[in-house]
Amino acid sequence: MPGVYISYPFCAQKCTYCNFASGVSTAGLERQYVDALAREIAGHTWPWRPETVYLGGGTPSRMDARDLDRILTTIPGRPWREATIEAAPGGITPELALEWTRAGINRVSLGVQSFVERELKRTGRKHTAGVVANEIETLRECGLQNINVDLIAGLPGQTRDSWRESLACIEKLAPPHVSVYMLEIDEDSRLGSEVLLNGKRYGAPEIPGDELIAELYETAVCELDRLGIRRYEISNFARPGFESLHNLKYWRLEPYLGFGADAHSFDGAERSQNVESAQEYVDRIRRNESPQASSTPANPAEERFFVGLRLTEGIRPRPDEWREFNAPIQRFLSEGLLTQEGGQLRLTNRGMLFSNEVFAEFLTL
Repeated sequence: MPGVYISYPFCAQKCTYCNFASGVSTAGLERQYVDALAREIAGHTWPWRPETVYLGGGTPSRMDARDLDRILTTIPGRPWREATIEAAPGGITPELALEWTRAGINRVSLGVQSFVERELKRTGRKHTAGVVANEIETLRECGLQNINVDLIAGLPGQTRDSWRESLACIEKLAPPHVSVYMLEIDEDSRLGSEVLLNGKRYGAPEIPGDELIAELYETAVCELDRLGIRRYEISNFARPGFESLHNLKYWRLEPYLGFGADAHSFDGAERSQNVESAQEYVDRIRRNESPQASSTPANPAEERFFVGLRLTEGIRPRPDEWREFNAPIQRFLSEGLLTQEGGQLRLTNRGMLFSNEVFAEFLTL
């Protein structure tokens, strides 16, 4: 069954590493955005009942509980098999957690990024390891056991010892799901822009080198596996039965529908995207116009390699795909980046580290 993604692109502060279409805004625009979002969802005709719902951003945990319930009420199928809300540590109370459960939320994704205070301060985050521990306990006491913790490998000033400190906190708190992202350097984040300009702000000169970032990631793979939290996708690790059902839809090319600014949709044949700006999104909804900014046909063959290979289970190419992509497949097999078992094709552990290079080859054919 398809899933639903809801975009809430507002935050209390813009983190230095963030390259998403989100940020700080006025309370007035947030209020208008909620109204527009409710109108877009209410105006949709549902030919199916969604299985999963995912509220991302931004920081959707900032949303007023009444607004959250108002929006989720317009989506059929409650209670869903999985309903996730992304949350920034530092504002989770028992009252709020109970409101989430009443609204149908049964999974929480915490944007922790690090448990080391000096690393957090560099990024603009304001929580501490103690705050995260207390809020995870609060979530569990309120019945929310399905918890994800995000970590970033490669933050300014990060060392082998500080990384192990964060992983030790994971062992102590025992979340059933962990996401580990290697820091991305691009012009869409303040930190990335500073690095590209050889600047000194945001701790840019203290970003670990590529080899160390790869080592930190591999350390996480080993440590999480020891804890029974096993990698099922390049950046995602879970205890059995706690894999993200919604995100698996992306990697398995299953359909999903996006609402809100910069939200993406996929119906199996076509991909579309809403306008990126929250203000433009609000304006279009007010004018009774479609918020869609673009729509392009999907390329099933390319996309199966691009997203399917992200999963540790890999993909099973069709005969025509083996023929079409034979040259890069054979090269990556010989280089040890891919492995073949019968008809199944997977990235190796080394291939996971160089996945972008592998994917780019399939997309340029």
